[in-house]
Amino acid sequence: MFLRKTSVGREPLAVAMSGVRMGERVLQVGLNEPRVAGALAAKAGLTGESTIVVPDEATADRARRAASDAGALAQVMVHSLERLSFDTGSFDVAVIHNRDGQLANPGTSVAALGECRRVLRSGGRVVVLETGTRTGLGGMFRPRAPVRAETGEATIGRLEAAGFKAVRILGDRDGYRFIEGLKVEATTRGS
Repeated sequence: MFLRKTSVGREPLAVAMSGVRMGERVLQVGLNEPRVAGALAAKAGLTGESTIVVPDEATADRARRAASDAGALAQVMVHSLERLSFDTGSFDVAVIHNRDGQLANPGTSVAALGECRRVLRSGGRVVVLETGTRTGLGGMFRPRAPVRAETGEATIGRLEAAGFKAVRILGDRDGYRFIEGLKVEATTRGS
């Protein structure tokens, strides 16, 4: 009993590490853990906007249920990741759920990441949630499931190839790796 973690009043680690704040316009790409997607949508709140883009209708149904269970309003869309139907600069934060390896194909992933960059405002952030190292007792007793040979460095390279700057690994904990990048627009100085 004293070893048991309580989750009352705590948000999932993936939500805290994403840095999503109330009032932000949040784009979520993919869906690995519906509870995390719902909590991220709820974090944006009524003053923000939450959109979840998924590849098929079955996944869209799971995303809708997750948002509803979290008490959040979220627009859920079935759409291709290589060409998003949003205006340039529409979002403050893009969270990419990549625990299933949807970014494993370098050509497709750079195109999808380029689209995420396009729809972010200048100064916007992308946060990639990947499979990381299990820690604590869970890591000792539940061996890590076989995962693709993807590394944080590969994702960093793809984010940089898509034009993101200041790309870094924020942390690796509780089975997640968190990677962040910024959309930085070049500015020119007048003479």
